[in-house]
Amino acid sequence: MLHAAMSMIPVNSSAIAAIGYENGVLAVAFHNTGTYFHPGVPYSVFAGLLHAGSKGAFYNRFIRGRYR
Repeated sequence: MLHAAMSMIPVNSSAIAAIGYENGVLAVAFHNTGTYFHPGVPYSVFAGLLHAGSKGAFYNRFIRGRYR
């Protein structure tokens, strides 16, 4: 599957270990609960998460529950 080869970027966050983005799929690896894949995410949302001061808060506000 494509997701297995997605390169991940380590991030400084108490909740999120790393994020990746490829072909409209956002991958978010959490420290404690595993990796979640969200298809259909615009690049701008990935960039916002990557640069957010609080990645967990950004994820909860703009990603969680909005994308599969």
